[in-house]
Amino acid sequence: MALGTWNIDPSHSAIAFAVRHMVVSKTRGRFTKWSGQLRFDEENPVVSSVEVTIDPASIDTADGQRDAHLRSADFLDVEKFPTASFRSTKVEEPDSGRYRITGDLTVHGVTKSVILDVTYEGSGKDPWGGERAGFSGSTSIDRKDFGLRWNQALETGGVLVGDKVELMLEIEAVKETAQKAA
Repeated sequence: MALGTWNIDPSHSAIAFAVRHMVVSKTRGRFTKWSGQLRFDEENPVVSSVEVTIDPASIDTADGQRDAHLRSADFLDVEKFPTASFRSTKVEEPDSGRYRITGDLTVHGVTKSVILDVTYEGSGKDPWGGERAGFSGSTSIDRKDFGLRWNQALETGGVLVGDKVELMLEIEAVKETAQKAA
């Protein structure tokens, strides 16, 4: 497999997150509008790259009131910061089929370097003659590093919203054919 361009299929992919709520549980959610592209070479993955753009207003935690608060200036401030993004800067393969992807994550107008731990799930032909590849990945970020500082102290100790945000990715990408790319 040579270096090729792969378009992420959002209908078969997910960008999800989890964050502690009131110290005792995790609230989970996802982003429903986003797009991305990979340049991937299974035989030489260190030359690969990825770019993703996310619409933070598409946040969905299955609670409309909470989602509205997360879109507000207290958190993502989607009016002021209508996009979030990730752009890789380095790909390493510490084990066969496992990658460490370093890249610039921009959220709330702040860009920080993060490392995604990614597993290549394989590739194959789809029923329409195309080729698809799958990846699973994760990372953790501190939301305060991105200027997301709103919180509320709890009477019983601790805070309403945890600082650590776990990001989980399930990616299915479709290889661009030479005909489509032209």
